[in-house]
Amino acid sequence: MVRDPIASESTPSAEEICAALDDPDCREIIRNLEEPMTASELTNRCEIPQSTLYRKLELLTESTLLEESTEIRRDGHHASKYSIAFEEITLSLDEERRLTVQIDRPARTADERLAELWSEVRKET
Repeated sequence: MVRDPIASESTPSAEEICAALDDPDCREIIRNLEEPMTASELTNRCEIPQSTLYRKLELLTESTLLEESTEIRRDGHHASKYSIAFEEITLSLDEERRLTVQIDRPARTADERLAELWSEVRKET
């Protein structure tokens, strides 16, 4: 799933959300993300092997439960930081008895939107 960096919200399927939340490592990452953190910081805090952690971060960002931003460093070695991208998730049944998902997201500042756009540009280059 490709996110539109300018869109204020992107909603994955209920199946994607449930798959991410069903994973114990993903829940551990969410539980430990009190503030934006790098993968290295998360590896130390969660005690998840780094190769596994990267796969879980990808799953969580693709399901839009985490947001990846780029920390610009003077030395040129920029770092990705991850933060929680939701406040509440609601699963419900629609009229056709299909699961639907609604994600309430925190409000974003202009700086946060610009950081996300920069992160998307960096991925493309």
